[in-house]
Amino acid sequence: MLEKEQTIKKILFWRMCIGIIMTILGFFIILNPLASLLALVLYIGIAFIIAGIGYIVTSFSFQSGWELFVGILDVFIGIIFVTNLGVTAATLPIIFAIGCLSIGVIQSVGAYRLHQIQLPWVWSLATGIIGILFSFLILAYPFIGVLTISTIIGLYVIVYGIFSVMEYFFVQKLQY
Repeated sequence: MLEKEQTIKKILFWRMCIGIIMTILGFFIILNPLASLLALVLYIGIAFIIAGIGYIVTSFSFQSGWELFVGILDVFIGIIFVTNLGVTAATLPIIFAIGCLSIGVIQSVGAYRLHQIQLPWVWSLATGIIGILFSFLILAYPFIGVLTISTIIGLYVIVYGIFSVMEYFFVQKLQY
């Protein structure tokens, strides 16, 4: 039982860190909607890389191929954003929507695995569904301007971060 507790604590720590980083980043994006789109791409790229590293680290503790896949996908998307600022800025809405859709689907499927091993899964499912919904919203309106895209991205990042932090506090209350 002690090993399971330690594994859960490691996972929760990284999820909380990811949640805090994503929440702060989301508020920054919303509060600076007219800032350079290139800077937005850079910030999002760095956040994806950090979040991806967190997922990769937790995948080894959790022994989850889905967590590893999400981590690799996040790092890959982050590297694309950071190394191709001009091209990425022009295609940001579509790239971000595809990333949100992919991660949302993977998180929704991963929630089923959490349910199978009797861990809290609702937060992961909710985050996955919200990611899918945001991706369709972005794909439906790709040319509505930097202000709206910044707001949508900022809201998604905030919700993702808040749900990650809520998951941390919710699971802390459970008896393993």
